[in-house]
Amino acid sequence: MNSHISKLSPVVSVDWLHDHMKANNLIILDGTIGKVFDLEHIQIPNSRFFDIKKKFSDVDSPFPSTCPSPKQFQKEARALGINKDSAVVVYDDKGIYSSARVWWLFKTFGHDRVAVLNGGLPAWQNKEYITTKMSMYSGEPGNFEARYKPENMVFFEETRQASKNKSHYIIDARSKGRYNSQEQEPRAGLRMGNIPNSVNLPFVDLMDQGVLKSNETIERLFAKLARKEDPIIFSCGSGITACVLALGAHISGYNNIAVYDGSWTEWGTLVADD
Repeated sequence: MNSHISKLSPVVSVDWLHDHMKANNLIILDGTIGKVFDLEHIQIPNSRFFDIKKKFSDVDSPFPSTCPSPKQFQKEARALGINKDSAVVVYDDKGIYSSARVWWLFKTFGHDRVAVLNGGLPAWQNKEYITTKMSMYSGEPGNFEARYKPENMVFFEETRQASKNKSHYIIDARSKGRYNSQEQEPRAGLRMGNIPNSVNLPFVDLMDQGVLKSNETIERLFAKLARKEDPIIFSCGSGITACVLALGAHISGYNNIAVYDGSWTEWGTLVADD
């Protein structure tokens, strides 16, 4: 008899996933970003491709990977067969990168039974667990219901006021080189710089070879920057790796946290210089 997952930690190991593969409400999502559907792509068995760019972003926005509407998210989640009681585990092919964005989107739309696979596909392959070639989901639609939590996402004007008034801690997940204007931005034509009154915590500092460091180590990183009761806004290049920091903060006991959806791509475009 298949088991039913009633509770899910924010992060699960590849061993845990391997042991729960037959759970009757488990949905495994491949949240790898920047790839098109490819039948040669390797994935964890029974994975369903969560297309951040084309299905789960506002494609009409001038900025990349911005948050979809509740209607759009619900429609696309149902198309992947996701139900209200689904236990969702998401991974990507880099370790932990875009999978955290998927995790944050589910939480933003009211679904807390969602976890990031620690180490992602590389960690799964390192254990020599079975992989399969990619296939499109063609099963029954789900009954997922989106319940938008606006406190999880902030936008340009809110972030501008937070920067000006120093009402929030603004933590930037980009590399130190990008934050300090020592590296060009990957987006063509986007100026270098950072949001005034922000601080830098590169998302890679939370990990060792794509696997999260210990909870204690991550908690110490955040404790250097803010107290657990402080309001925090996470930013990055386009709202993807900011969610890695949101994941780290969440597991460290921070609850007053939000992601700046447009992040530096929006800020650097709308604000000429600081």
